[in-house]
Amino acid sequence: MDKNFQLSAYDYHLPEENIAQQPSPSREQSRLLVLDCEEDSRKHRQFTDIIDYLKPGDLLVVNNTKVFPARIFGRKETGGKVELLLLNFPETILARRKENGWYGVEAEALLKSSKRPREGSRLIFGEQLEAIVKELLLNGQVRLELLYDLSNGTTLNDLFVQYGQIPLPPYIKRPEGTTEDDAHRYQTRYAEQTGSVAAPTAGLHFSDELLDTIRQKKVEIVTVTLHVGYGTFAPVRSEDIRGHHIHSEYIQIPPETAMTINDYKKYGSRVWAVGTTTARTLEYTADRQGIISPFQGLCDLYLYPGYTFRVVDNLVTNFHLPQSSLLFLVSALAGRERIMSCYREAIEKNYRFYSYGDAMAIITKQG
Repeated sequence: MDKNFQLSAYDYHLPEENIAQQPSPSREQSRLLVLDCEEDSRKHRQFTDIIDYLKPGDLLVVNNTKVFPARIFGRKETGGKVELLLLNFPETILARRKENGWYGVEAEALLKSSKRPREGSRLIFGEQLEAIVKELLLNGQVRLELLYDLSNGTTLNDLFVQYGQIPLPPYIKRPEGTTEDDAHRYQTRYAEQTGSVAAPTAGLHFSDELLDTIRQKKVEIVTVTLHVGYGTFAPVRSEDIRGHHIHSEYIQIPPETAMTINDYKKYGSRVWAVGTTTARTLEYTADRQGIISPFQGLCDLYLYPGYTFRVVDNLVTNFHLPQSSLLFLVSALAGRERIMSCYREAIEKNYRFYSYGDAMAIITKQG
């Protein structure tokens, strides 16, 4: 089998101390490995140096999704503690109105408790937020009906903020729960559209000041939306990666964003995607000629070597887990051997990995 399709060819050893447990002192102070695929060169810089690689007339596309407090703590009717991790933001448009200002909406979640609750049992999270267990699924998952009270003008997201915490990935250890700093730093500065259970982490490196500097360099910034679901952490179990089934995530490309991207591509300008989520969104909505159409719905695009990118020229991204679909995506853009070599070099140079870690800039088009 071609190594590009072998799961084991995407494995690497990462010392535990290289997994970033805390964000850098400030957003743009992380390191930046610049991979120039045209020159086949690598440079080790600071993230603020990304400005040196952006040129007037470039287009920077970011994902404006916002992480919601999807980890909620409560108790069973019998008093036992429970912890719920919602897998997606509930589709509140489908909510059913109950009596006395309460609403009910279906949701799926991971549930932790000392003893698994029975179907039909009630979970209590606060005076305005409860749930009924509808179905016990595999691997600790449950299907619920969330019940929430909006009688005093609050929204469901307000209740998540009141009763929940921002969920951090499982490789970031917070025995006492997330901190106020996490609530701020595990969110991009341009986050607007609530719906993710994990941050589009490449965007965490951009401060307001750096974004202003980029605009001053005559680089336009436009937004798309991809709500990151818990499926982003799903392991790949097929040795032939082509047999993996990718998860679906909600995306949206507004008409004005589609028009701007098409105009920039028409005149040969470079399109930078900030994060694999942005890259998936752009490539999913592009036709064979690379023309973007406005879109709102689910994206299940699976990118691995052999795919030819139609829209994205350059990519800002973090370092990804071994044998993950995100590692396949960056390998599709830059080449597997080149990416794996960069990862080995980053480990040797003590880069910080994963969500709170350092970044890469993958350049396939210089000008």
